Amino acid sequence: MNIIDYETAGGKNLIRDFLKNLPEPERYDGYHVRHVVHKKGMHAFEDGDIEARQLRGKLWEIKFYNDNRYAFVVVAEEDSIYFLHAFKKQKNKTEKFELDTALARMKEYGL
Repeated sequence: MNIIDYETAGGKNLIRDFLKNLPEPERYDGYHVRHVVHKKGMHAFEDGDIEARQLRGKLWEIKFYNDNRYAFVVVAEEDSIYFLHAFKKQKNKTEKFELDTALARMKEYGL
């Protein structure tokens, strides 16, 4: 399974930058989630290897590191997973701003 991170028009990888700025345990957990998704693809979602929930259509939220509650928003395609957004969860429900950011990036990629 290919992992494709969202990048700005200038080539800045926002997902890796987000992870790079986390404390070590949280960063490790984020990279572990990405590794599991890379190896197992959508089966990681179905098998319960990662904590994920469907937000809308092909848009999924993957949670990691429960103490500080971080999340990725991804789109699953046939052979690729697009990591569109990463953020710290503030509430139990994904905030509208975070969802809107992911939807705009999804549209930008033509997904």
